[in-house]
Amino acid sequence: MTRTEVRRRLALEWWRWLGFALAPLFLTNLLFGSQAPVLQVLELPLFVAGMASLFVTLPLFSAYKRALIATEQALDTAAEPAAWIELARRRRLAFAAAALPAWVGVPALFTGLHAVALVLLALSSLMLFCLYRIPRQLG
Repeated sequence: MTRTEVRRRLALEWWRWLGFALAPLFLTNLLFGSQAPVLQVLELPLFVAGMASLFVTLPLFSAYKRALIATEQALDTAAEPAAWIELARRRRLAFAAAALPAWVGVPALFTGLHAVALVLLALSSLMLFCLYRIPRQLG
């Protein structure tokens, strides 16, 4: 598989994971957003939990960054395919953590969490996903 094909697959995987992260929040809001809130006392704790889940990504981003550097150093060597595989593996773990704020927004939606807070949770996931784009220099 060529480097261009690997980059294309990784780009498609990025879009898939982004949809997988944000779709539950948007679909749940579309289907159940107008219902009466349940357990409104959990609004703030769920929002705080969503924002605190940003810290889960710190060690995963460091591991991703190390894998990215290792992949760059392995370009045009025999270790390149293994480096791309390791980078993709690290990236998938980081994607799951990056999706946490938006996923926490789904149960928070039922508590009546305000739209601004839900948008902040979705945007925080989106910004984290932007950190995991493959840089142009790599390839």
